[in-house]
Amino acid sequence: QVQLVESGGGLVQAGGSLRLSCAASGSILSINSMGWFRQAPEKQRELVAQIISGGSTNYADSVKGRFTISRDNAKNTVYLQMNSLKPEDTAVYYCNVRAITGPTIPLSRNVWGQGTQVTVSS
Repeated sequence: QVQLVESGGGLVQAGGSLRLSCAASGSILSINSMGWFRQAPEKQRELVAQIISGGSTNYADSVKGRFTISRDNAKNTVYLQMNSLKPEDTAVYYCNVRAITGPTIPLSRNVWGQGTQVTVSS
């Protein structure tokens, strides 16, 4: 089992910054990827940013140059630094972790956090 604890959402004015954190714990043998998705009202969930085990990153075009994803491997924690926020960034942000878990039989798991609200006012 893998548990995710998210933090860092909130209300901010346009142009402001927020930092999201997501800590993974449990019987984790290895992590393949950690990332953030978001879902605005009446829209589909979309990838915001993702960091793969080797360190490569992917970003949605809409956040490139404004958001930065990073990871602390020792803490199994992923961060999303969000700068120059826009009202269209308003959404529930979900942490996602793809991992191999134990403790005995290795299993591939795709785990979602509970979501954290980010609201950007104009």
